[in-house]
Amino acid sequence: MSDGQFIRVIRRKEVLALSFGAMIGWSWVALTGNWINGAGSVGAMLAFLVGGVVVIFVGFTYAELASAMPQAGGEHVYSHRALGATASFICTWAILLGYVSVVAFEAVALPTVAEYLFPGFSRGYLWTVAGWDVNFTWVLVGVVAAVAVTLINILGIRPAAQLQVLATTLILLVGLMLVTGGVMNGEAGNMQPLFDKGAKGLLGVLIMVPFMFVGFDVIPQSAEEIDMPFADIGKLLMVSIAMAVTWYIAMIWAVSVGLPFAGRLDSALPTADAASSLLDSPLAGQLLVLGGIGGILTSWNAFLIGGSRAIYALARAGQLPKGLSKLHPRFNTPYRALLLIGALSVIAPLFGRPALVWLVDAGGLGIVIAYAFVAWSFLVLRRKEPDMQRPYVVRNGVMVGRIALVLSIGISILYLPGSPAALVWPYEWLIVLGWALLGAVLLGVGSRSA
Repeated sequence: MSDGQFIRVIRRKEVLALSFGAMIGWSWVALTGNWINGAGSVGAMLAFLVGGVVVIFVGFTYAELASAMPQAGGEHVYSHRALGATASFICTWAILLGYVSVVAFEAVALPTVAEYLFPGFSRGYLWTVAGWDVNFTWVLVGVVAAVAVTLINILGIRPAAQLQVLATTLILLVGLMLVTGGVMNGEAGNMQPLFDKGAKGLLGVLIMVPFMFVGFDVIPQSAEEIDMPFADIGKLLMVSIAMAVTWYIAMIWAVSVGLPFAGRLDSALPTADAASSLLDSPLAGQLLVLGGIGGILTSWNAFLIGGSRAIYALARAGQLPKGLSKLHPRFNTPYRALLLIGALSVIAPLFGRPALVWLVDAGGLGIVIAYAFVAWSFLVLRRKEPDMQRPYVVRNGVMVGRIALVLSIGISILYLPGSPAALVWPYEWLIVLGWALLGAVLLGVGSRSA
């Protein structure tokens, strides 16, 4: 084993599991009912279809760049080469907000699942956040899990990738169970209302979509550790996006035919209750929640991998403290970057369940900003370096890049004040502004230590 450098050890099925597993995660279990209630059954599916199209166009730009520059850091590498140091920092720090938001989201999601499986386990009142009581045992579950997942990632990319394959397989099995129940026993009448709350409802779901699809970019983040032909990196990335778009729409459909409107409103976890209803067994709902725990692990695991490599790339470029670019001498992992993200995930459960939606929305803004920078970098490199070796070439690349850029900017506008789906003040904007301030401080420290 080489000392102090990344090694190419993750293979095709593990790469696909990293990307697809990261994109589907736990959100389809926790939030599908919210999406349907927010926009109607068809409205929610339409929001994911539109958002999926945006991600597909952005994915094409990633696919070409990841195959051409298979180096740790992904977005940072592309934007630095195309746009320079300042733009690359903004791009990478923005996507890091999305990554850290996902990791923190999962640290909050796990005790939420435990509460569903074991009613009444939450004990020991600590404080109240946005009207929700935070209890000691609830926080403890999230904190212990955060420590454990971070440790697994420090021990090596290989065990983390193998965990990803197992957990993704579990998700696929329970998802297939839910869709099968929908095909056999679903009722089309349960889908009413097809559309709800008009444009506001549709846009309210649409701004969550980038957060749901973030994950395919874990492939370029970990490209330096992928053991497969470079051209196949781009192909596999696009396959994973297509799979995720299909997955989310299928889950929304299954839940909407499985529970009527009133049932979805009254349910604490409509996806699980839809499984119980469709298969006429409470056990089906329990199994689906257990599969959802696999989704928590896939996202948590993947974004620790992606986020730590992004931090590593920034530190290696002298834009964060140099110590964050240090790899473990035995496990060849950026353990200090992993510890930093792990520490943030330990803090997240202290804010309770309201943090789930705040993190989704705030992280989504960072994601679409990064997408816009990558599309911009794609166009610049097509013009400045037409002879760059590109193992995976996007057809009609300039047109695809322009569409990806315009769509990314368009969705980012939806987060701004004045939009029907604007971020909520103060909670969501404080997350965004706090992250920007932290980035400025760390950039200053990194510049002095470079």
